[in-house]
Amino acid sequence: MNNIMNVSYLFLADGFEEIEALATVDVMRRAGMKVYTVAVGSKDKTVKGANGVQVIADKLLCEINAEDAEWLIMPGGMPGATNLAADGTLCDMINKQWIKGGKIASICASPAVVLGPLGVLRGQEATCYPTFKDELVKAGGKYVDNRVVISGNLITANGPSSALVFAFAIVAETLGDDVASSVASGMLV
Repeated sequence: MNNIMNVSYLFLADGFEEIEALATVDVMRRAGMKVYTVAVGSKDKTVKGANGVQVIADKLLCEINAEDAEWLIMPGGMPGATNLAADGTLCDMINKQWIKGGKIASICASPAVVLGPLGVLRGQEATCYPTFKDELVKAGGKYVDNRVVISGNLITANGPSSALVFAFAIVAETLGDDVASSVASGMLV
């Protein structure tokens, strides 16, 4: 944990899981964290979720510099996770973040679909949506059947029902358990 927070980015591609993305951003902002949603694979900030909810992202991928990012966050959803994995610029950002020891959070399909092919999971305990377990293991990850798994600078979660737990884990790892508990209490969790 540090006292100076850098900006964090949560990436949205068409087909993203709405609850995983929006609940995470909401909790982080309630905690006072600076987090932006970023449209990936589009020249437009409007991104359509897996369940048809349209969201206007704060920024386009071409508008950000993730070199000093606190967190890079990938929600799941299909084909959202596949669309994130298909973007070379985003994959380069994730690789650089991981190599420098930066923080990465990923939920649902994204741990296996986005992070797996990049080598981020190699040797890490992680979780994902159960139907992607084999891909996670094939990528060198150690599958753990928990809602949320913290492994060093990597936080993974298993799916939509774990979105709040995932978000609170990000807050706790950044600002401490007391802040995460305070935000959770204010939300009646």
